[in-house]
Parts: sequence; structure tokens; C-alpha cells
Amino acid sequence: MKEYEEKLRDYLESHRLEAEQIRFEQSCHSVREAAAAVGAAPEDLVKNICLLDEQGNLIVAIVKGEDKVSVAKVGNALNIAPPRLAEEKEILEKTGYPCGGVPSFGYKATFLIDPKVMEKEIIYTGGGSAQTLVRITSRELQKANKGMVVQIRK
Repeated sequence: MKEYEEKLRDYLESHRLEAEQIRFEQSCHSVREAAAAVGAAPEDLVKNICLLDEQGNLIVAIVKGEDKVSVAKVGNALNIAPPRLAEEKEILEKTGYPCGGVPSFGYKATFLIDPKVMEKEIIYTGGGSAQTLVRITSRELQKANKGMVVQIRK
């Protein structure tokens, strides 16, 4: 897993992002685990839900930790049929990161950010592995992924 953490650290440095990668001894795979590790509330974390359209293009729906994604709303936002959830192997293949460590930027995808994410100044996102998180402002996250802000939560 260290290779994925290093890959993301290199990306943060090379793109001069104002973000901090934090490593923990315990797992941060789930929102509950990540919130406990960082001492934050679930609403301070974001989930990156990886979806695939009918052509196999990656769409990343970014919602706050306590929210769920509506694939119908994602489809409507992009004027496509509702996309499907990506499988673990597809997530690694498309993002370059394992499930549970996928960051909100740093790979080719269409990024959609729910407006509730932008209400938070500081958020935590996947840090490259299930034991790392990235602390970043919501504005810096949007700058990094050029995401479209649109309501995609259920």
C-alpha cells in the first residue's frame, strides 16, 4: 500500500496542492473508521463513489460522509443513462488507487461534487490507501479535480 501513498504524495507535491496527507495505524476504509482516526465527525469526510457510464468512462461522485449518491441524479447532471457502481478491480484500474484509499483528484475522471461538500471549509478524502487521508479545503479539492458542483445526493 505504501506505493499508492507515495504516488499520491508525489502528486500533491508536483501539483503544489495545499493539502496534507496523514497516515494512521488503524484503517480509514469506512467513513466511521476514518472519522474516528482523525477525530472528526462523519460530515467532515467525503466519499468518492466511483461509477462507470455505458462506455466505461469513470465518473466520481463526491458526497459528504453521511450522504448517499443518487445514480439517477448523476445521470441527469451529465445527461446520460444512470451509471453503475464500479467494482473493486475497476476502481484500481481506473483510478490507480485501491478501494478505500481513492482520493478526490489525481486521475482521469468526470468529477461531480455535491454542494453540501462545498459548505465545509476543511474536509478529509482518501489518501492513497486504507490507512491514509488527505486534509484539504473544499475549494482546493475543486480546483484540483475541476469538479462540477451539482446535487447528486439522495
